[in-house]
Amino acid sequence: MIVAAALLFFPAAGGAQEPKQQATAAPAEAATVEIPQDKQQLIGVKTIVVAPRQIGKVIRTVGRVEYDERKFATVNMKFEGWIEKLFVDYTGMRVKKGDPLAEVYSPELLATQQEFLSTVRWAKSTSEAKDGAVGGMLARDADAVLDAARQRLRLWDISDEQIKAIENTGRTVRTVTLYSPVDGTVVQKNAIQGMRAMPGEKLFDIADLSTLWITADLYEQELPLIAAGETAQISLSTMPGKELTAQLEFVYPTLTGDARTVKVRMTVPNSGGRLKPQMFANVDIKVGIGRRLAVPDDAVLDTGTRQIVYVDKGDGYFEPREVKLGLHADGYREVLSGLKNGEKVARSATFLIDSEAQLKGIR
Repeated sequence: MIVAAALLFFPAAGGAQEPKQQATAAPAEAATVEIPQDKQQLIGVKTIVVAPRQIGKVIRTVGRVEYDERKFATVNMKFEGWIEKLFVDYTGMRVKKGDPLAEVYSPELLATQQEFLSTVRWAKSTSEAKDGAVGGMLARDADAVLDAARQRLRLWDISDEQIKAIENTGRTVRTVTLYSPVDGTVVQKNAIQGMRAMPGEKLFDIADLSTLWITADLYEQELPLIAAGETAQISLSTMPGKELTAQLEFVYPTLTGDARTVKVRMTVPNSGGRLKPQMFANVDIKVGIGRRLAVPDDAVLDTGTRQIVYVDKGDGYFEPREVKLGLHADGYREVLSGLKNGEKVARSATFLIDSEAQLKGIR
């Protein structure tokens, strides 16, 4: 009797423990919400396969038309003097390289020319001395002093032709002509006939307007998306219906302002002269992000603190799953984590599916 009772007890005890072991070993299944096929058709549920896709983004910003700094020149005074004659008498006048801009009278420059002529005469008399080795040394020294005197005149923008004329004629010139260093348009004119100008004072700004820069500001968070070589479409209110295409040439190395923006630059042709510096422009920069695992915008339910998608598990069951998303472009969101390539997600009626899940206490 005791043995029989023991035999009856132990199997029963073992049987009671076995479901517990199985329950411990079985993996927990994610909660799902059931939406039967007929109901899916009624509320318009559609699904899409999660897969890598080529995505891009258009960054829209406002640009400004500016001078091409590589084709911009300033004419400054290098000595004290008075402007006796102006050849450029209005802002906007076109000039070519070598065109005269102004004639300047300078007592200081006149004195320097006189010193130069004295040096020329001394060098000539020294070179004619025939005193053997000593004479040769003096001649070499005279040449060096004469070269230094010529260089001093060059530093004051006296051309070699003008220096040669002074040297050959033995006469000083009362005024010196200032010439344009580049082809372009006089965009700023500070020189006035009869005015006194001091060293370092700006007389003219000259810019070649055949090409201009378009600069635009981008936000700090957009920096990872852009690089030199991207294509930009530029439109201006003064050119309705016409767009300019330009390449992003340069991304400036520093951020500016409290807005934490970075400046980018494009060069555009301006053969007709329709573009004017300081004009505003609308700039669309097309950015290629590359192939990324992505889901459409309408597949994502944003709660404010999390992003949820509903994964189609088959047979009418959908699993709410939190995902981590990255870049947003072309109506798609980059998937950083939470989904795998090949999974299917609901891409419409997600709000209705979510409402059903909340009613059933699943999410």
